[in-house]
Amino acid sequence: QVQLVESGGGLVQPGGSLRLSCAASGSIFSINAMGWYRRAPGKQRELVAAITSGGSTNYADSVKGRFTISRDNAKNTVYLQMNSLKPEDTAVYYCNVAYRRRAAGPVANAWGQGTQVTVSS
Repeated sequence: QVQLVESGGGLVQPGGSLRLSCAASGSIFSINAMGWYRRAPGKQRELVAAITSGGSTNYADSVKGRFTISRDNAKNTVYLQMNSLKPEDTAVYYCNVAYRRRAAGPVANAWGQGTQVTVSS
């Protein structure tokens, strides 16, 4: 079993900042990619940002230049620094981790429980 614990969501005014964290624990041999997704009311879930084990990143066009994803491999933790937040960033944010339970084993996916981010004045 692998557990993901997210934290850092909340209510913030437009232009403000928040930092999300997601810590993975459990039966993990190695972690490949880590990422953040979000689902806004009435919309489909979308990829916000992802980071590979080597540190390569990619972002949704809507957050480029405002959000930064990073990871601490020693802590099995991924972060999402969100700056210049806009009302359209309001959503439930989920972390996702692709991992292996053993060397050369299959890659599995785990999801966090979600954390609400609300951007409103």
